[in-house]
Amino acid sequence: MITVTSEISIPESELRLDFMRAAGPGGQNVNKVSTAVRLSFDVRGSPSLPEEVRERLARLAGRRVGKDGILVISARRFRSQERNRQDAIDRLVSLIRLAAKRPTPRQKTRPTRASVERRLTDKRHRARGKQARERPSDTEG
Repeated sequence: MITVTSEISIPESELRLDFMRAAGPGGQNVNKVSTAVRLSFDVRGSPSLPEEVRERLARLAGRRVGKDGILVISARRFRSQERNRQDAIDRLVSLIRLAAKRPTPRQKTRPTRASVERRLTDKRHRARGKQARERPSDTEG
């Protein structure tokens, strides 16, 4: 059981871990041992997550969630399989924690009278400068 927050915990049976060979440093070890990890987690089908957390998680994960609702996290930072496995799980947990926080609703505010006045004054000033760049009309002289 992976504890995410005090209310949310995910059984390890909901995670699917695939191991494959990783590219990069590691010498001959790279060609022999499958150290890279691909973690798959069914966001839409998980009974462990509340509906609102599921929706926010899918939005936060972006392209990492496929059309089928499965979140895929690849970990190949470390040379050992166990560290990559833990890294993938940690990244999933931090993503779910982020999705579990409710966003604070936006407070409507109005600009101050002074800021409106500054904006309009600057706008008039810019307009005068642009008008000065115009070609003089042929009606003169």
